[in-house]
Amino acid sequence: MAKVYVSICILWKALIQRRRALQVERERRRLKRATAYKRRRREFERQLRTRRRMLIATLMITCTTVHPRAQWCKPRSRHWWQTVRNGSLGEEWWRQNFRMKQETFGFLCEQLRPYVQKQRTRLREPISVEERVAVTIWKLATCVEYRTLSALFGLGRSTVGSIVLETCYAIAKYLLPQYVSIPQEEKLKETVNGFEGCWGFPQAAGAIDGTHIPIIRPDNSASDYYNRKGYYSIIMQGLVDFRGHFLDVNIGWPGKVHDARVFLNSNLYQKATAGTLFPAWTRNMFGVQVPLVILGDPAYPSLPWLIKPFRENEHTSKEQKHFNYCQSRARMVVENTFGRLKGRWRCLLKRLDLKLENVGNVVAACVVLHNLCEMFGDHCSEEWTIQEDASAACGQSGVSAASRDSDRIRCAIMSHLTQE
Repeated sequence: MAKVYVSICILWKALIQRRRALQVERERRRLKRATAYKRRRREFERQLRTRRRMLIATLMITCTTVHPRAQWCKPRSRHWWQTVRNGSLGEEWWRQNFRMKQETFGFLCEQLRPYVQKQRTRLREPISVEERVAVTIWKLATCVEYRTLSALFGLGRSTVGSIVLETCYAIAKYLLPQYVSIPQEEKLKETVNGFEGCWGFPQAAGAIDGTHIPIIRPDNSASDYYNRKGYYSIIMQGLVDFRGHFLDVNIGWPGKVHDARVFLNSNLYQKATAGTLFPAWTRNMFGVQVPLVILGDPAYPSLPWLIKPFRENEHTSKEQKHFNYCQSRARMVVENTFGRLKGRWRCLLKRLDLKLENVGNVVAACVVLHNLCEMFGDHCSEEWTIQEDASAACGQSGVSAASRDSDRIRCAIMSHLTQE
């Protein structure tokens, strides 16, 4: 029995040793396979690095080798613009076509240079600021198609379109606050004295009116833009001084909206209502303290700071008719200003074939350019000027009847004009 037990123990021990030997063998084979895998992986990575180096070297050699570049833009002639830029066509030709003197053009280019100048690259020279401004002014002054501008300046049609929109945006955003603003202090006194000296109307700080800018039929709410004159338009409300400089503009209301509604929703009305538009400069006229006022046509409401003419009928007195004549003569400056604005920038006379969101920037750019031309004394030829339609949509303006204060102020001014 003891011999059997010993034999079993020996056999069991042999089995355990055999099992351990098999485990060692399996572990050795596993390590061998892992080592081979790592070796193959290292070899693959080495080959990959070698191929990458070869590819980079090939690309570097290819890039440094001069090859004839394929045509990536149509060949166009730039000779016309170079001839125009050197001034060989004369100052009068420049003024007739660019609506301003070369001095004014150079000043405008310097004002816009920080905003429209493009970075120079290794591929080609960027379009100069002067050419960008010239393309924009030519478009605004003539309203020609982009195809014509492309052929004239030797640029692509899409490039010309981008230049016009970018330049108008820069003018509207950066130059509009500088050159279209309500005067203060000495400049405001000069404006008030100018209205009385040139047009014979006292205490006037500006004349206000609205005009229609033709546009293409909008995709949304088209009926709101169809005005009483029979075409699609937006309204531009403008406040001007005695010289015809714009002091404030409100652009973008649909053409169907009444002028009084545009006025009541403008920043100008909000400031005047809050008492921040003009300082409290009053003048005693027959016992009434008359403040600074704005002159408007019958479409506007009668307010203490906005004077409009008396309604004329068989009961209108001689004094009231004389007041209406003086008020209309002073107010005509805004209609003459609209005529010069559209005469200089003919794009405002024709339909603006632009998206609705871009129309405001184009109109604002024309307003800024008008003020610059007036400041630099650029003469507006009579052949450019158009007669602005002065007919206003009369009737109720959406506000109550004239207050007692506005009536007293208007009668005091009437008495003062009658005495004069």
